[in-house]
Amino acid sequence: MSQDAPYASLTPDHVLDAVAACGLYPDGRLLALNSYENRVWQVGIDDAQPVIAKFYRPARWSDAAILEEHAFAQELAEAELPLVAPLAFGGRTLLHHAGFRYALTPRRGGRAPSLESADQLEWLGRLIARIHLIGARAPFAHRGRIDRATLIEQPMQAVLASPLLPQNVQARYRVAAQRVDEAVALRLEAVGPVRQLRLHGDCHPGNVLWTDDGPHFVDLDDARMGPAVQDLWMLANDDASMEALLTGYEQFREFDRIELALVPALRAMRQLHHAGWIAARWHDPAFPAAFPFAGEARWWEQHVDDLHELADGLLADGRLADDMGAA
Repeated sequence: MSQDAPYASLTPDHVLDAVAACGLYPDGRLLALNSYENRVWQVGIDDAQPVIAKFYRPARWSDAAILEEHAFAQELAEAELPLVAPLAFGGRTLLHHAGFRYALTPRRGGRAPSLESADQLEWLGRLIARIHLIGARAPFAHRGRIDRATLIEQPMQAVLASPLLPQNVQARYRVAAQRVDEAVALRLEAVGPVRQLRLHGDCHPGNVLWTDDGPHFVDLDDARMGPAVQDLWMLANDDASMEALLTGYEQFREFDRIELALVPALRAMRQLHHAGWIAARWHDPAFPAAFPFAGEARWWEQHVDDLHELADGLLADGRLADDMGAA
């Protein structure tokens, strides 16, 4: 399997054969779903509901880490939380075919939540709190955590090693990324230790599907250890929406509001990590097609300016005081 094009050999026939190997009967209908890190297909099944086949990116997660994700999903499902968990075949959820690791889940439809609706935000807050009650029972052993090494150092090195970064921008990028790292470190130190728990990890609106019965979550691919606020801030457009989320959340679980002061640091880490993720995956043909702007020097110049702006905001004493006061 080529690491330059890790999914080049994953043909539609392989996808159908992998589903058939589980004892299901594909009817030939395939729909590629919007996913870049992994490859995800909706597969039609004879006389049954379609399934979702997720083929894991080679070498990203260990088998132990994927199985830990599956166990967490099953634990949540067993607690009657609306989260799509993988199906088991012969007692196994992590499956292998043609050199790929994959999992099948039921297909669940839905629409994006309305982040302008206080009622929907409170509902999401209640659901996230219930997820966190389960997540706080025990730690992950294999899936890492939300930290500077994962979200700053590794992506920064990927960018510096990438031909995407213009040579005349390299020194400026290094300085900007290091400033973000230093600013994040100071913010984390100022906030102090906060409780770490198992998280969804990538709780943005695209991973929430809303139906007439309410929301359900999909995609635990980025599940890690981290602070509770990580699963809240990407759903909050402003202070009012965060307050609506917390109104629902605190009906089920206590929330330490000092964690709100972490949001600027988490936002900065995510922005830096996103650029590093694109750089690290540029060899995958799906990435130049999906993110063509990353091939332009002006985008990297703007990215450097954005990083300096993020660092400035984090380092401003008044900004920190305001955030700590809100907490």
